Amino acid sequence: MPINDDKPAMEVRNLSFAYDKNKVLREVSLEIEAGKITTIMGANGCGKSTLFSLMTKNLDARKGQIFLRGKNIRNLNLKEFAQKVSIVQQYNSSSDDITVSRLVSFGRTPYRKTMHGKSEEDERMVEWAMEVTGILDYRDREVSRLSGGQRQRVWIAMALAQNTKILFLDEPTTYLDIRYQIEILELVRKLNREYGITIIMVLHDINQAIHFSDRVIGLADGTVIVEGSPEEVISTESIRKMYGIELGVTQIDGQKFVLMV
Repeated sequence: MPINDDKPAMEVRNLSFAYDKNKVLREVSLEIEAGKITTIMGANGCGKSTLFSLMTKNLDARKGQIFLRGKNIRNLNLKEFAQKVSIVQQYNSSSDDITVSRLVSFGRTPYRKTMHGKSEEDERMVEWAMEVTGILDYRDREVSRLSGGQRQRVWIAMALAQNTKILFLDEPTTYLDIRYQIEILELVRKLNREYGITIIMVLHDINQAIHFSDRVIGLADGTVIVEGSPEEVISTESIRKMYGIELGVTQIDGQKFVLMV
């Protein structure tokens, strides 16, 4: 069940960032609610990838602060951070001969001590992660032999093996056909609803963001344009502000949809 907790899972305060004096984020402040699925969206170049990288400690927040359950992530080393937050990046690669179970087991790295082998807890979490993501049947197969959708499940399983309550996903449906896109997003919703994992993901598809998110954060020109539930904040006007294009918004069976053509 989702977590019922008034304290934000993450909080961003007055965050700014620039590349070579080109400001990408401008005084961004936002909150990520615990136990919810939050999607970051916006046009290419709006700053969402930079925001994702800062929130996952892949970039250093030089101006502004990011708090994880009340603790400034700047004060957490990577091992401490990895015990609290797991991440599936947009681009992932592995050696051609590595097996599914071996790759998933890397998710236990933050808990292992030097010169110590796998613990019973390591084995249990790896088995659980493969079971939840539906890849037990592939455990001895090389990851390189799997389909794109199956490989994405393996990377998600590796993240689950970290046993964290916060999962970041950077465009998890990229390069997948529509069947696997929906399967991955339904898995994401299962992880949230059944296991209480807070999800923060970046998506390009507006309708998928509406359908699979509890909250959306929309960026434009490095600032937060909208923040709230999709039903409340997705409109023709907000889409114009985020994407610079006029698209109709309608209701079908009580669900908002954006008319893409």
